[in-house]
Amino acid sequence: MSKKIRLNSKRKFSEEFKRIRVAEYERGDYTVGEISDLYQLNSAVFYRWIHKYSKYNKGGYKIVEMSESSEHKVKQLQERIKELERIIGQKQLQVDYLEKMIDIAKEELGIDIKKNSNTSHSPGSEKTDKK
Repeated sequence: MSKKIRLNSKRKFSEEFKRIRVAEYERGDYTVGEISDLYQLNSAVFYRWIHKYSKYNKGGYKIVEMSESSEHKVKQLQERIKELERIIGQKQLQVDYLEKMIDIAKEELGIDIKKNSNTSHSPGSEKTDKK
């Protein structure tokens, strides 16, 4: 039976890296959990960075989570959802328009755009007589 050996690899982050991550947190770009996940950090480690480098922590207060950052993120995501829904609506209108044009081409010009590939080709832009 073989034993698995786990090596404790200690990572060293530069002070600049820590300050940048804390600034991202303070701006509301990311939550503590998101930064911890992104950089595979223990959230307690990141809280120590906040305690040490936060511009809001000069008075000795411990910041647990800025609710504004979460609210800001949610508002950004809601705005993005609205934008995507608008785009989907426009695309659906385009699809409906093109489908109507295909129907008109079939009814008035006798051109079956949706036909199978094994059928003969249509005469192109020539007008055909309806039967």
